[in-house]
Amino acid sequence: MGVATAPSGPASDSDRTGPGRAHWLRVAHETADDLATDAVAREQAGKAPFDEVSGLREAGLLTLLLPAGLGGGGADWPTAYAVVRDIAAADGAIGQVLGCHYFLSWSARLFAMPALAAQVERKSAAGQWCWGGGLARQELPLTLTRKGSGHVLDGRQSYATGVLVADRLAVRAERADTGEPLAVVVDSARHGVRIDGDTDPFGQRLAAGGSVEFDAVPVAAHDVLGSLSADEDVLSPLAALASPVGRLLSVQLLLGMAEGVLAEAREYSRAGHSPWHPDRPAGSPQGLQVLTAYGELTVLARSASALADQAVDAVNGGLARGEDLTYDEYAEISVLVTMAEAAASRAAQESTARALDIIGARSASSQLGLDRFWRNARTHTVYEPVAHRLRDVGDYFLNGAHPPFVLPVRP
Repeated sequence: MGVATAPSGPASDSDRTGPGRAHWLRVAHETADDLATDAVAREQAGKAPFDEVSGLREAGLLTLLLPAGLGGGGADWPTAYAVVRDIAAADGAIGQVLGCHYFLSWSARLFAMPALAAQVERKSAAGQWCWGGGLARQELPLTLTRKGSGHVLDGRQSYATGVLVADRLAVRAERADTGEPLAVVVDSARHGVRIDGDTDPFGQRLAAGGSVEFDAVPVAAHDVLGSLSADEDVLSPLAALASPVGRLLSVQLLLGMAEGVLAEAREYSRAGHSPWHPDRPAGSPQGLQVLTAYGELTVLARSASALADQAVDAVNGGLARGEDLTYDEYAEISVLVTMAEAAASRAAQESTARALDIIGARSASSQLGLDRFWRNARTHTVYEPVAHRLRDVGDYFLNGAHPPFVLPVRP
């Protein structure tokens, strides 16, 4: 009884012959600047982000993580994390769409055999697919039933990111005969797939989320990537890294929101606007309070960023270890990512809330749109709470217990 060998690993050096990190960071910054110009108006309109995804596609960001030899950008995960964070600072919802796309479009690397993973990635690069969906466990699972040489997929996924704009959906389904959870790829335009934008969130309104119903949708054998079982006899330590890889996208998303709201608040303050409140007379001494608030929030954001950088290095190192990665090493990486999640969650929630106090009553104006940062951060943290994961950190610290393999709901 041994740990199964990982089907495939991270990109080799030969895969990374794309433009390089500096190019992608420049492209991300330019794209973020474009998104920031009308972020308030777009968020208030709440339309499905077809135009925004087209912009990501034209910039080459959708294929960034795919191997250059297969037509992709050849970038690594540290670059992808930095890109998501930059985009999220301008528009948290589009940052989530992009982060989810990166996680799902790359998942074949960990769950599929090498030949199948290469086939999926080659097609994704050629079609410049946008991916949506989710691989997290659901209360009512989708069901995959064998039919002929393939399967049929049935059930309803109550919420999934990016589905309104996705070319391909990656979902979790259980085999009807054994109950084994599997990662499955579905063409969003296939007969039997019904996508409804029936959620009405107060934040992350442009994350293209919705429910998906599958009614006897045909699934070919090559559309089943592999097992999502948490059994250590099935899941290799390398494949288990899918959990911290995905959760670290959430960290970057939250840090981007924190940095984005502080940047906008700082710009407002530097323009000479003083905080105003009806109970405070004009000219009352607010300077020290404002400076203290900026100082405290800067410490929070920078501390969370430093912890996130450690987590990025750890995840990248784990991927580089490949099949040599052990479960003890996986556990250490997973716990470090959890700590980064906790720090980023606190930084995002406090920064997005207290920035409104720094600006004062004028922050209630819909024209400023500062409330979107708080609503986006709070919506994301409702879906991805960290309190229960902190128990895993404590159990690891005290007892050396390995954290469970749990995929993020909204990477």
